[in-house]
Amino acid sequence: VQLQASGGGLVQAGGSLRLACTTSGRTFNENVMGWFRQAPGKQRDFVAAISWSGGSTYYADSVQGRFTISRDDAKNTIYLQMANLKPEDTAVYYCAADERRRTTYTGPYYRSSSLYDYWGQGTQVTVSS
Repeated sequence: VQLQASGGGLVQAGGSLRLACTTSGRTFNENVMGWFRQAPGKQRDFVAAISWSGGSTYYADSVQGRFTISRDDAKNTIYLQMANLKPEDTAVYYCAADERRRTTYTGPYYRSSSLYDYWGQGTQVTVSS
C-alpha cells in the first residue's frame, strides 16, 4: 500500500498550490482521508480531513477558509487546494488514510493522527514572504 503525495513547491505569500495524494495497492474510496503537516522542529499537526463519503470536511482553525480538501474516488486521489498561503504554512505535508471502511467519527477524532493507519512520504511546501 502506498500513498504518494505530490504538488509541493516554492510559492510567494498570497499564492496558491494544489497538493494531490494518490493511493495504490488498495483503494481507500470508502475511508477517511486526511492531511497533516510538520514544520522543522515542530510536531506533526492536523490540517484537514474528509469523511469516507466525502460529505463532511474538517479543518484546522489556522487554514479554515483558505484550504479545501476534496476527493476523486475514480482516480484514487485526494487533493488539498491551498490559497492565500502564508509563510507559516511552510512545512512538509503528509497525506494519511484510515484503515476502516465506511466509518464515521465524532468531529475531534478526525484531527487525531492516531486515527490514521497509512501515511504518505510527504511533500515540501515553502512559502516565501
